[in-house]
Amino acid sequence: MKKIMNETLNLSHLNEKVTLYGWVSKKRNLGGLIFIDLRDRSGIVQLMIKPENEFYNLAETLKNEYVIKVDGIVKERESKNSKLKTGDIEIDVTNLEVINTSAETPFPITDDVTALEDTRLKYRYLDLRRPILMNNFVIRHKITMAVRNFFDQNDFLEIETPILGKSTPEGARDYLVPSRVNNGKFYALPQSPQLFKQLLMISGVERYFQIAKCFRDEDLRADRQPEFTQVDVEMSFVDENDVMTIGENLVKYVFDKVIGYEVKLPLMRMKYVDAIEKYGSDKPDLRFGMEINDITNVFNNTNIEFIKKAIENNEVVNAIVAKNVADKYSRKELDKLTEFVKTYKASSLAYIKYNEEVTGSIVKGMSEKEVTAIKNELNIENNDLVLIIVGKYNVVKTSLGALRCKLARDLNLIDKNDYKMLWVVDFPSFEYSEEEKRYVACHHPFTAPKDEDIDKLLTDKANCYSKAYDIVINGYEAGGGSIRIHNAKTQEKMFEALGLTKEVAEEKFGYFLEAFKYGAPSHGGFAMGLDRLTMLLAKTENIRDVIAFPKTASASCLMSEAPNIVSKEQLDELGIKLK
Repeated sequence: MKKIMNETLNLSHLNEKVTLYGWVSKKRNLGGLIFIDLRDRSGIVQLMIKPENEFYNLAETLKNEYVIKVDGIVKERESKNSKLKTGDIEIDVTNLEVINTSAETPFPITDDVTALEDTRLKYRYLDLRRPILMNNFVIRHKITMAVRNFFDQNDFLEIETPILGKSTPEGARDYLVPSRVNNGKFYALPQSPQLFKQLLMISGVERYFQIAKCFRDEDLRADRQPEFTQVDVEMSFVDENDVMTIGENLVKYVFDKVIGYEVKLPLMRMKYVDAIEKYGSDKPDLRFGMEINDITNVFNNTNIEFIKKAIENNEVVNAIVAKNVADKYSRKELDKLTEFVKTYKASSLAYIKYNEEVTGSIVKGMSEKEVTAIKNELNIENNDLVLIIVGKYNVVKTSLGALRCKLARDLNLIDKNDYKMLWVVDFPSFEYSEEEKRYVACHHPFTAPKDEDIDKLLTDKANCYSKAYDIVINGYEAGGGSIRIHNAKTQEKMFEALGLTKEVAEEKFGYFLEAFKYGAPSHGGFAMGLDRLTMLLAKTENIRDVIAFPKTASASCLMSEAPNIVSKEQLDELGIKLK
């Protein structure tokens, strides 16, 4: 007997004897004939059992999710099913064996399941049987294999770096692991292999990659998890162009091998400041238009009091245009949009509808000159809707950036089969943290500043830019990296700029700084989120759909009930006392 995966069967296998294993997905009794949908990892194939078959009575006892083995002969179906890859054939069963029975499952094992996500996560091993999720892991596997093949072809070495390391400041919170042998001391799980991969460059490896597990104790979102996997890359004797060329060639290779999609190179490059200016985000979605427009100049002599006051306070007036939809948005719908932008700290949302009669929330206070100027500047046509936010630059950009994405989704402006990719470059070296009341590293403290900005590290942080770059796909940051600091003096200056004393820097990074004394090459790299890349190729918006056993938004596993309470004996052995 020939054992074969379900979905590889087709008309070319007619009259062949095959052996199949899998789960009963569905059973139907039609006029005495029993039909069974047998599901394995690859998909579904139909089994047929006639009344005269010696295994007919056994087949009648089968229930959904029973595990069975069948031998049979491939036959052409009389009634074909175009929705199945195996819809042209069926298996005439000659032998049937029940490997295991199954209790009734808490939810049906189908792609259109309506069970709550919490229920599905509790029984994740059942959820994973659903074809749509299983296919996600086929995609993930193919991506992983493509990544390894690509780097092997480009002379990279795959090297593992430690999981148990040293806790360091800056960035997200560490997950800490107590050491029993070194009582009172802790390891930290890696947020990334950053320092070790730089040390590999100092070691002379020159080209390194790793499919690395990383951990960050941070607030979760739909596209984030406390533990995640990234494709980690580092190269010696390179500049930004070298690294970005490898990065985009990797993306091209993966997209071609996994889904047959042709990525056209080179990818577009957009400066960080331009991304914020036009799209209100450092990860702009370019699958639709609706760019942000600065119309502050239109209102320089306005009589609208709140706009006049805002401009006097050096605030801005920005707008986006939703084409040919003014009639689709009632006052109630516009109020909903107002509440939406308020979640991004915008104080209000003004609107103008351009039809035969120009109407809107601020039109009565506008002069004819202002109405006409907006129409001309924004190329307004009949039935266009102009949405305006007034306020501080960052708030206005962020709010309108989020709003344009919401409108695109609501108005079905996004082609889900399209991929728009770009590099966002020239990031600021620092960003001001309102929480900490100081400047922090925009990427990480080992990112090299622009050569012309090195002297600004201590004197002009707000205008200091870095050799950092992110690859953005359909509005998601798929990966990012930078050229690293390889000069000890520059690294010391960066630590000083971040408020780290020499003593603290030595305590936290002493071993790393010591290595700089022994001939550190110029180097740079990037990391690409494997989970997020899989999410994009699988066309899902929830990263949990591409991780076998994910955590919830509260960083817990509903199936295993991790994290859990440990015994007092365990804590005592580790020298830990809980408050």
